[in-house]
Amino acid sequence: MQSSSFFGIQNLNNISRKNFLASGGKTIAIATLGGLIGSVKSDHAQAQTPGRPGDVPKDVEEPIVLEKWKSEYDQQSGPTPTPLPPDRRVGYAVVGLGHLSLEEILPALGSCKKSKLVSLVSGSPDKMKKVAAQYGIASANCYSYETYDQIKNNKEVDVIYIVLPNSMHKEFTVRGAAAGKHILCEKPMANSQAECREMIDACNKAKVKLMVAYRIQYQPHNRKLRELVQKKEFGDVKFVDAHNCQSSANPDHWRHKKALAGGGALPDIGLYCLNTTRFVLGEEPVEVFAYQYSTPGNPLFKEVEEMVSWQMRFPSGVVASCATHYNVHESRRYRVMCERGWLDIDKAYAYKGQDLSTAKADGKMELHQNIGLAEKNQFALEMDHFSDCIIKNKRPFTPGEEGLQDQMLMEAIYQSAREGKPVKVTALADNKALHGPEPELN
Repeated sequence: MQSSSFFGIQNLNNISRKNFLASGGKTIAIATLGGLIGSVKSDHAQAQTPGRPGDVPKDVEEPIVLEKWKSEYDQQSGPTPTPLPPDRRVGYAVVGLGHLSLEEILPALGSCKKSKLVSLVSGSPDKMKKVAAQYGIASANCYSYETYDQIKNNKEVDVIYIVLPNSMHKEFTVRGAAAGKHILCEKPMANSQAECREMIDACNKAKVKLMVAYRIQYQPHNRKLRELVQKKEFGDVKFVDAHNCQSSANPDHWRHKKALAGGGALPDIGLYCLNTTRFVLGEEPVEVFAYQYSTPGNPLFKEVEEMVSWQMRFPSGVVASCATHYNVHESRRYRVMCERGWLDIDKAYAYKGQDLSTAKADGKMELHQNIGLAEKNQFALEMDHFSDCIIKNKRPFTPGEEGLQDQMLMEAIYQSAREGKPVKVTALADNKALHGPEPELN
């Protein structure tokens, strides 16, 4: 049997307004009003209710998993940031307050998950005082180059990050290791093989960790290219073309003084081509052949070289052609050419803006792909990796031995350029022995 409300709806046009309101229509009106009130309450409740909290793990190191909101057709978000509480982060003392420290490293420490800035070391008291005020560093945690050894008494400092002219790396690594602190050293590791070995020995003797800051090996686009190469997604690698170039302008800068820099374009920026090629291929060169040039009369290049071009031959038969220049418009890229396609990164060695693209033959077509990845701070990634190694007592992915290998290869490149002939390389042939476990990056 039909309800009165249903009857009222069906016969609304067949009864008078008076009878409608006196009978089933009243029921309808009340029911409709009740529905409207319920709807308003429901809408109001939805407007006032915050988003669901998602999955909240108890472990502070596990990311909160928020409810899904993106379609599968859009690029998905990564895990939510999971910084450790400040009292569990590894404390860093940054030695040297030049361009790299002030422009990149100190800001990056603010975005780290496992690392924090606790101390400064500088030869400029006025600069250090201002930077300390900016970053909230107590005056007791600020040291000069002369009082640097007192850092051994500072329990807040776990790591010393050395960001000094190349010639000073050895001294401050040895002194820092003697103070019982782990060492993160900027590249190039030093100015000679002998200095590199002293640094490794000093850290081993003090039982502290030593890592060289090869940020490219932690950068997502370069790591993705390496993954595709090692999976042979494009077949065997046959040839690599790499260059890293920029324009310099100040002949009085330490980079143009051989005693401080050890060399010019090669150890400063050409090293990225050398190191990244080894990293991507996963093997070590057996021979190098190089050419070097500096424009006569240019005051920038009285002591250091303007340009170096070199080739590296690898056991697999791969040949890498590399070049670096100190007096041309900025260009930083490399291309890995394989049997069935190629992989290319523009701005490969830059601090940001990497652009990874590939091409592969497919019948009558050539498929081009641009691989978009979330941009991450390379300095934060490398520092957090080192902190993770300290927390978990692991060997760093880029230890001192990796820096020594590059120094040996650069010396062979300079020798080849001087002699005008290929030079056999006697550096360590096992690429895996030069690395610690793969970094856990997120």
